[in-house]
Amino acid sequence: MSFEGILKYIFDKYKLTMNVNQYVLVGSTIKSYLSYLLDEAKLCYEFKDNKMIWKQV
Repeated sequence: MSFEGILKYIFDKYKLTMNVNQYVLVGSTIKSYLSYLLDEAKLCYEFKDNKMIWKQV
């Protein structure tokens, strides 16, 4: 799933309303968590059609 897909999933799941402030705040938090999961070898990524796709290990 792409970062944008993950962000949409989180906003839909928790019934959040997207605005620029929420996009930046939640987006930054999700990017940090993805980085942590990558460091812990729980996620990996690949580039497909010039998009970064995150995958569970």
